[in-house]
Amino acid sequence: MAVCEVCSNEYEMSFEVHAQGGAVHVFDSLECMAQKMAPICENCSCRILGHGVQSDGQFFCCAHCARVQGHAELVDHA
Repeated sequence: MAVCEVCSNEYEMSFEVHAQGGAVHVFDSLECMAQKMAPICENCSCRILGHGVQSDGQFFCCAHCARVQGHAELVDHA
């Protein structure tokens, strides 16, 4: 059993996520994984669990939020 690095729960069905750069993370749920690893929208601060959009190193949950922040050229993925 491993311990979740977000909530410290020791769980027999925990899992590892191998990220870029060789980092290995241990979680007990997708919720904890999202809390730790999902980017946050620069406009509305929600966790980006889908594709989202990005510009100039900034992440946005949707094109609307990107446009609010001055990125008029961005559109949602089709």
